[in-house]
Amino acid sequence: MGLGAFKTAWQRQTKDFGHDQGSKYSCLIFDNRGMAESDKPLMRYSTSEMAKDTLELLDHLGWTSKRELHVVGISMGGMIAQELALLVPERIASLSLISTAARLVNTVGFIENLRNRINMFIPKSIDVQLAEVKERLFSDDWLAEPDVDGAFPTNGDRFAAQEVKKRRDTEGFTRKGFVAQAIAAGWHHKSPEQLKQLADAVGRERIQVVHGTLDNMITSPHAEVLVTELGGEEMGVTRIIFEGRGHVLPMEERKEFARLIAAFVDKTQAL
Repeated sequence: MGLGAFKTAWQRQTKDFGHDQGSKYSCLIFDNRGMAESDKPLMRYSTSEMAKDTLELLDHLGWTSKRELHVVGISMGGMIAQELALLVPERIASLSLISTAARLVNTVGFIENLRNRINMFIPKSIDVQLAEVKERLFSDDWLAEPDVDGAFPTNGDRFAAQEVKKRRDTEGFTRKGFVAQAIAAGWHHKSPEQLKQLADAVGRERIQVVHGTLDNMITSPHAEVLVTELGGEEMGVTRIIFEGRGHVLPMEERKEFARLIAAFVDKTQAL
């Protein structure tokens, strides 16, 4: 899961796969350290340590067979997924890297990049916080579209309500946990050599990179770096770009996201 997110952010995909198709899929969602129901130790977090958390959970469940895991990681979760794939490449059946990066680089200019990072930690009113989070995570078009479930006027209103509920959980959502996760994501770094090692071990035909062109959290050039350094489309890496969409593709493109994940699972199961 991404920075500051609870496992419930996967509720749509849990329904689409784990409930509606429960006879075909077994889904595992969990809170990363620092958030919601997971522990929040006061220490330096890293994506490599968070991948070890994930591995311990998988081992506890007995999900230890070769080519058993279809891993879907978004944003910081995609960084953790890279680390997990380096730890147990033989257990990865497919690796879907969504709205993520091998390492964060400045693609918007020094001043704007510095301002964006500082703004994440400056205390603000809840209205200002919500406006900034929505801008970073979603496309304007999607935010303005009617809420498909009908309980709120727009998608943006539904997200705002969910975010307020999350932030009112003062035990689950803490500044300490958020900052610790931000440090882990900010210092995540996979070199071209490490990505080649990952791709060689997992298999390039088992890896897909998915990104939106209007992602304001992790800009789309990061996806091109991932694809290139994993070996490129010509070597078997799948590249999927959503034009005009933002960071949280599982929400903005729920049906198409489910379709592409299911198709990739079927493809890699047959390898």
